[in-house]
Amino acid sequence: MKNFWIKTLSIYISFFCITGCAEKLVDVNVTIVDQKTALENQILGSYEELGDEVLLLASVRSVDEEGKLKPVIEVPKGKRKALRAMQRQEFNRDDIREFKNSLCAGEGNDGLLKYFENERTLKDPDYKKFVVAILQEENEDRLTILQRIVATNENFSEKDLPKVQKISASLNRDNAHTGDKVQSDDGAWSTK
Repeated sequence: MKNFWIKTLSIYISFFCITGCAEKLVDVNVTIVDQKTALENQILGSYEELGDEVLLLASVRSVDEEGKLKPVIEVPKGKRKALRAMQRQEFNRDDIREFKNSLCAGEGNDGLLKYFENERTLKDPDYKKFVVAILQEENEDRLTILQRIVATNENFSEKDLPKVQKISASLNRDNAHTGDKVQSDDGAWSTK
């Protein structure tokens, strides 16, 4: 089938060349990406692949077309850990958003969330403990996912984790909402 299209395309181009048509024959869009963008795409691709598999852990059993139980497929430990991290991130998402909105959390330049005191955390020690605990969970989950991306991508080794964290931080800054605290690569904090 592939050869058919190549032959058809060659005939089509030949036809136009023979008839002397001066119109543009083909539009070609070329996108040139720098190294950072290529790495971002690799990381995002690995992350999205994990995201697609989160539902695997939600299902305890499945059935085939005839209604018979299928054997449970064992998910490798590293993958299972990353998928669980993504599930917990989803569970904590609203709290993280609230913390960012109240400016007691910001996106650090290492891909992790940073804690900031605000009026409520100063007045309510229980709330402060809650914020710190959820931020710690989120940071553990982010590291687990980034470690999984490094471990499963042939272009990365363990020593590349800091580079992957920097790229993740850049993506987090880009995706931050207006009013969120973000830390630039040079360590300066600002509000997006």
